[in-house]
Parts: sequence; C-alpha cells; structure tokens
Amino acid sequence: MKIGYDKALYLLPFDHRHSYVTGMFHFEPPLSALQRDQVCDSKQLIYEGFQLALEAGVPSGSAGLLVDEEFGASILRDAHRRGFTTALSTESSGSDEFKFEYGDDFASHIDVFDPTFAKVLVRYNPQGDRAMNLRQAARLKQLSDVCRTSGRRFMFELLVPATGQQLAGLSGDRAAYDLNMRPQLMVESIRALQDAGIEPDVWKIEGLANRDDCVRMVETVRRDGRDAVGCIVLGRGADEASVRSWLATAASVPGFIGFAVGRTSFWDAVAGYREQTLTRAAAAAQIAGRLRAWIDIFERGRSARVAGTDAIAGEAL
Repeated sequence: MKIGYDKALYLLPFDHRHSYVTGMFHFEPPLSALQRDQVCDSKQLIYEGFQLALEAGVPSGSAGLLVDEEFGASILRDAHRRGFTTALSTESSGSDEFKFEYGDDFASHIDVFDPTFAKVLVRYNPQGDRAMNLRQAARLKQLSDVCRTSGRRFMFELLVPATGQQLAGLSGDRAAYDLNMRPQLMVESIRALQDAGIEPDVWKIEGLANRDDCVRMVETVRRDGRDAVGCIVLGRGADEASVRSWLATAASVPGFIGFAVGRTSFWDAVAGYREQTLTRAAAAAQIAGRLRAWIDIFERGRSARVAGTDAIAGEAL
C-alpha cells in the first residue's frame, strides 16, 4: 500500500482520557463503576452529535471520529458497523513520553477494532531529551511497521512542547514560541522521525498562524517521494477565533486535507449537559453545529484556493 492519504478528512476527536476525566469530571483515577459510566455516557453524547451532523448533511465520506478504547469501545464497534471513518488512539494517556496503552499487546487491540487509522499522539522536541526521543522513535517504528504490514492507515499527532531553555530564551513568552520557534522545530521533528523509518499517512499538525509555515510543513511531510501524505490541523483546545484562523490558513495550502478539532467542538456542550443548562438533544446539536462550522470554514478556504489556482492558470493561457 502506498504511503499517504490525500482525501478530505474532517475528524471529531474525543479520545481524551486523563485530562478529560480530571478536567471535565474532576474525578481522580481509579474510577468507580459509576464514574466510568458517566464518562462513557458523555462520549456517547459526543458520538450522537457526530451522527446528527451526518444526518444534517455533513459529508459522510469525509467526516470521521477519533476515540479511545477505554471509554469508547462500544462507539468504535458501532461506527465500524456503520462504515464510518474511525481512528483509534494507541498511546497511554497523561504521559510526557510516548508508551503504548496496552504495551506489547498494542497490535492485537488495533486489530480487534479494525479502525481506518491507528493514531498516536507524541510529544517530541528535537532539542529536548535525546534519550527519550530515541526511546519514543523505537516504539513509533514498531507502530509504523505494524500499520505498513497490515495495510492499515497510520495517523501521527505531533506536539512540540517548548523546553525550559527555549522558553527562557523568549522570556517565557509561549505565544512567541508558537509563532517564531515551533514551526521550525516541527519541521526538524518530522524529518528526524521520517529518517527513523516512521511513515504516517496523515500528520496531525498544531495550528500555524502563517501560511508559509503551512507550506513548509507540507513540503516536509511530502519530501523524498511521499507525495500523497496529508496534513490535518488540530484544535489544541483553543478558543473559537484561533481555530477559525488556523483552519482558514491551512485550507489555503494544498496538502492540508482537513482538521481534527475536539475540545473546542464538544467541551462546552458536554459541560452544559452535565450542569443541566443544556438538554441532551441541545448538547448534541451544539456539537453537530460546531463540526459543520469547521467544515464550512475549511471548504471555503479550499474553494478559494482552487479558484485562485484556476484563475492564475487562465491568465497564463
């Protein structure tokens, strides 16, 4: 199977675990059976929002969901039965270093759910802890090889957190880091991971403010013949204005095929339902509406880009 995935891909991710359990519910593991049921039910609510969006006309061939086995096993099974595009998280939640959720048994857990994508989230800074980076790369090579051997798609969510030294050099200004340092570090990270034999079909990329940085990202993921590899924008739990800006910027660049916006899509709705300020139906409708809004923004940006390309081609003729 050729590496890459260049079809439109609009993901609703809700594979959050540790941060979700502690931040939304204020539960501390280990969870009681009742607490676990509450978390699972809230994910079912998000899934209901996803299905509502499809019923309202969101393109089923492009929309997909990303969920975890721990709280979303029944969702994964139902989504597979319905033929939805699915992604399954493979990483242990709440750890700075990537480790498999189910250790050496990770491949069998992927096979059980047969997702469209095996997805991994990794924090990797090329100027960070070298020994940890090498350990992570070795595990990631295992996952990449399993996906290649089984013919399964591989999705890589890359986070590049600042080191203490990098932040100190910017007087602790995280916004300056995101704007001025992170894009180059992302390029270096992707190149290092590719050189280690790790070959995702889709890279989940933290939002970028500048179009030129998006272009560089696509050039990097597609270097050396990887011409079908795609990029999608992740939401980072950011405010709506930031997400809208990132989506519009990325959509204007060929090679960015979509997005994965989670917390900005569902957090307020789930919180409203839990606080009884929203009915279940209203909460699901709010999630569906957010997903629809992100798709509209991305498709407008992509259409403008295509129209601009056509106009340039017409002028050349």
